Amino acid sequence: DRPQTAGLRSDILSPVKETGTLLGHISQKAAEQCDLQAGTPVIVGGGDVQLGCLGLGVVRPAQTAVLGGTFWQQVVNLPAPVTDPNMNVRINPHVIPGMVQTESISFFTGLTMRWFRDAFCAEEKLIAERLGIDAYSLLEDMASRVPPGAYGVMPIFSDVMRFKRWYHAAPSFINLSIDPEKCNKATLFRALEENAAIVSACNLQQIAAFSGVQADSLVFAGGGSKGKLWSQILADVTGLTVHVPVVKEATALGCAIAAGVGVGIWPSLAETGEKLVRWDREHKPNPENFAVYQQAREKWQAVYQDQRALVDGGLTTSLWKAPGL
Repeated sequence: DRPQTAGLRSDILSPVKETGTLLGHISQKAAEQCDLQAGTPVIVGGGDVQLGCLGLGVVRPAQTAVLGGTFWQQVVNLPAPVTDPNMNVRINPHVIPGMVQTESISFFTGLTMRWFRDAFCAEEKLIAERLGIDAYSLLEDMASRVPPGAYGVMPIFSDVMRFKRWYHAAPSFINLSIDPEKCNKATLFRALEENAAIVSACNLQQIAAFSGVQADSLVFAGGGSKGKLWSQILADVTGLTVHVPVVKEATALGCAIAAGVGVGIWPSLAETGEKLVRWDREHKPNPENFAVYQQAREKWQAVYQDQRALVDGGLTTSLWKAPGL
């Protein structure tokens, strides 16, 4: 009755089924219109993050993942449903029956890095092309020579997740110097990687505060996990061991697992997710770097609040704000 209440026809929605369930088969008419084979099984999928966790084998309570793409999601499996009393992060059902997840989001993390590369690193892109390597790999090599803390440079881009009143400060870099040896493209690139990890750590802390679930390690996937320096920085900032899978586009693997279970190739989602995941590398946190980043994190949180106040006063423009704010 709910679709009709909203003025929608009820027959436009498919039946609600669990991920990995056989929904039907492609009809002859649909096959002709879509250039697909008639009779192909149609299997129920799931949410992108939830399927990504399936592809990472993150299918048990308390397991934690950071999926680093255009946006970054920090996801923690919960042993039982619980809600955030502060309404900062959201709760979603996992594709694993009976399991729920907390999900927090960092805005435009990967997109910010692409903007920086394309806007400021034309020379590095040309050099990388001549060397036959990825431009991000070259920038990471440059950034690896910058000490942890990036000489105090603080990027202001995504805030931590505040689902109840969600908006961000204006994009900026704070605490720059005019010393070209200390403040250059390598420094700014490292600062962006560090900041992405700091926002992730803050979001994970929010989750732990209301759920009581404290991870002892995490899985890092998505395009961001291709960076070895970024993976190590994430370990150093969070203080957690970071596991990076071979298949970093884990959502695609999760889709394949759901399809395979749906047609009977594999027995169950959780068992298959754990069976198929393969590990590329592991990053242990450096205690000295962790101490540096704890201080950087506290400073960034204080500065970010001041930057949000500039948006509140109409002096700067938010990176993004929820409709209606």
